[in-house]
Amino acid sequence: MDTERARELLAAERTRIERALAGMKHEDDGEAADEFDPANRATDLYQDEFDEGLADDLREQLAAVERAEERLAAGTYGLSVESGQPIPDERLEILPTAELTADEERARADG
Repeated sequence: MDTERARELLAAERTRIERALAGMKHEDDGEAADEFDPANRATDLYQDEFDEGLADDLREQLAAVERAEERLAAGTYGLSVESGQPIPDERLEILPTAELTADEERARADG
């Protein structure tokens, strides 16, 4: 893959993730909370846990972007970190942070 195209894809992915993380601030719905109502507490707890899980996923995605940027700087972007085999451009267009070929990814999922 062309280095400039890879930079564009990774920059767009970074921007998407950073915006999603920034937008995760807990929104106040404006209603007075009844802290003694178990349903309200359960809903708030569920939402907080859901948000934290989503934030963890986004932070992992951001770490994957950083690893891909490091590979780009080192001249190894587009090569499997496992086998060194080329990752097809079509896969990188869809998943710019891909570290494995599709076959290697499937083998990991099956094993």
